[in-house]
Amino acid sequence: MKIVRASAEHAVELTDIAYRAKRHWGYSEEWIQRWRDVLTISPDFITREETYCAVEENAAIGCHALIRADTTLRLEHLWVLPRAMHRGIGRALFQHAMARARTLGFRRVEIESDPHAEAFYLRMGAERAGTSLSEVCGQKRELPFLTYFL
Repeated sequence: MKIVRASAEHAVELTDIAYRAKRHWGYSEEWIQRWRDVLTISPDFITREETYCAVEENAAIGCHALIRADTTLRLEHLWVLPRAMHRGIGRALFQHAMARARTLGFRRVEIESDPHAEAFYLRMGAERAGTSLSEVCGQKRELPFLTYFL
């Protein structure tokens, strides 16, 4: 497995990974469709933002993206195909993202996490900073907000 800078041509493949990873947690298809904009990784996004993919046998199996927002840096995407989970791919992608953040001169990275992924980020060394509230299909959700100090 190697981690490489994503190109615009990876957009469909990375979007597919995001959808498959989100579905892995058993969310309803109605919720998945509501998250379409959040799960779609467009060619323009890849060109504009720090987007990388984990590649194995010439196919992407995971990805991460960092977004600059003024003086803050956010981990916007970190997805791994379900068949590649529990093999250290997520850890490698997270470590790569944090190394990129350091190279870019940031001292911390903000993460709004899916509740199912919070334990992973805590294991990686992120700290819970609070929560953000959202609503999907009339159901309230509390999303963990984490900070990783570099």
